[in-house]
Amino acid sequence: MYKKLSLALTILLLIVSSVACQPAKKPGEKGRTPGKIQNVEDNVKKPPIPESINQGEGKEPRLKVYLTEGQKIKEMKFEDYVVGVLAGEMSNNFPAEALEAQAILARTFVMEFITEKGQSKYEGAHVSTDIEEAQAWNAGEVNERIIKAVANTRGQVLLADGEYVKAWFHAHAGGMTAAAKEGLGYEGAEPPYIQVVKSPDSPEAPPEDASWTATFTKGQIKEAMQKIGKTPGDFNSIEVVNRGPSGRATELKIGNETVQAAGFRVALDSTKMKSTKLESIKVTGDKVTMKGIGYGHGVGLSQWGAYNMAKEGKKAEDIINHYFKNVQIVKLWE
Repeated sequence: MYKKLSLALTILLLIVSSVACQPAKKPGEKGRTPGKIQNVEDNVKKPPIPESINQGEGKEPRLKVYLTEGQKIKEMKFEDYVVGVLAGEMSNNFPAEALEAQAILARTFVMEFITEKGQSKYEGAHVSTDIEEAQAWNAGEVNERIIKAVANTRGQVLLADGEYVKAWFHAHAGGMTAAAKEGLGYEGAEPPYIQVVKSPDSPEAPPEDASWTATFTKGQIKEAMQKIGKTPGDFNSIEVVNRGPSGRATELKIGNETVQAAGFRVALDSTKMKSTKLESIKVTGDKVTMKGIGYGHGVGLSQWGAYNMAKEGKKAEDIINHYFKNVQIVKLWE
């Protein structure tokens, strides 16, 4: 299976050069030149490309990527890596401008990752396709639209004060994005480029992402608490103790313990407890039923918000500047 996917990706990547030479025209758009986002800034301070992947000034870096499917390290061009990530992180039928915004974030994510961490937890690799460490990867979902989005934004990354931003994104903001401490339990200082903003999440999003209900047993709740070093004892209710600026729960009281909501969500099951933007929590007998809105931690770009903005005619840079404040898009290589 892995060999087939790799072959498919290889074939698709062969057309990148021809795609990059053609205008990415869409209905109502006149002759936009690929790779020419209007507010790309060339005169701002640019951070160095990490030495371990640097091929020379203005040249595309190369990455050693640990592929979890196949369990091996593969060296590849940076842009080839971004193609697989974009296909893994966003549906390939999303509007072009949403895909381009996501491509810029995908590229920025790995640059910040290597700058901050130096290398992957997998020995000998710069980064991996392990979603617990970095970004998703799905060669099987690569199509011409994915390849165009990457080609149109080639070399472009997002900076704040001359440094790579933490390029956070999530599926659905539930109408409002979160601060970093609120949504992620982020332990550092609040990044100034991450602010709570209204998110125009698309009505075309899956209904179960916009508004969700999940039921757990008390045993599952206790097991999740134990994973993060808490022993709640028996409990007959779960209370939201504190909420952040977007209305997301930041602390929950379960039995005799108070727990950080973001960490608890991950320990419990972030695909079922889809967000900390909780509307109600009811304990009935052995069952705990939660209701909430949105899907994901809520920090940074909302993918369904990007979808809607692109549908309304917004450009990739408009989308990025809505979710990230006082940032610059710069081009690091040709």
